[in-house]
Order: sequence, then structure tokens, then C-alpha cells
Amino acid sequence: MTSSNIDESVRAELSRLRESIDNIDAAVVHMLAERFKCTQQVGQLKAQHQLPPADPDREARQIARLRQLAENAKLDPAFAEKLLNFIIAEVIRHHETLAEEAVTRSNGPAEREGRSGSGLDKSCQ
Repeated sequence: MTSSNIDESVRAELSRLRESIDNIDAAVVHMLAERFKCTQQVGQLKAQHQLPPADPDREARQIARLRQLAENAKLDPAFAEKLLNFIIAEVIRHHETLAEEAVTRSNGPAEREGRSGSGLDKSCQ
């Protein structure tokens, strides 16, 4: 069956459903953007205080929490966990970048060039 052979009532229902999906997708993108704004602030705070980019205990609690939310919402918990793991990996990557930038800012020009005041390469010290 080609799309030109679809009954008009079916075409209208598909259009209505797809419009809802498009709206939900937009909301998901905006929610993720807000989430990443918050996690960037967390990353900056961690970098300022030399805290590790990852927090495995927090991540484990979040995964367990999200799996429970998924079950309650009749969503596959394994899918929800995969999604959260993807998001967490991206957050950690951002936090690592922020930590590296903080170290670079705190070092003087000689440190940024890979040298200490002694003229030795940092890896040699």
C-alpha cells in the first residue's frame, strides 16, 4: 500500500499523532538543555574544588531511581537505563573538560606550555 492509497481518516490520525510526537520531541530537547545547564554548574563547582568529574555512587542511585520511574510509567527500564548512561557519559565528558580548563587557568604561562619554573617538562617531575 502506498501513502496515496491511505484512507483520509487514517492519514488525519497519523498526522495528529505525529504532531504530538513532534511536540514531545521538542519538550524532551528543551528538558535536556535545562538538565545540561544544571550539570554544567555542577561541573564548574566540582572543578573549582578539585572534585572528581564522576560520582559513581550518585550515578548508581540515579540509575536505580530512573529504572523505578520507568517501571511506574510502563517504560522499559533497560531502555531508560541505557538513555541515562548515555547522558551520564556526556555529563562526565563535560565535567572532565571543565576540570582540565580549571587546571590550565590555575597554572601560569610556563605550566600551560608544559614547563615548570625549573625548565623541566611536567612529566619529568
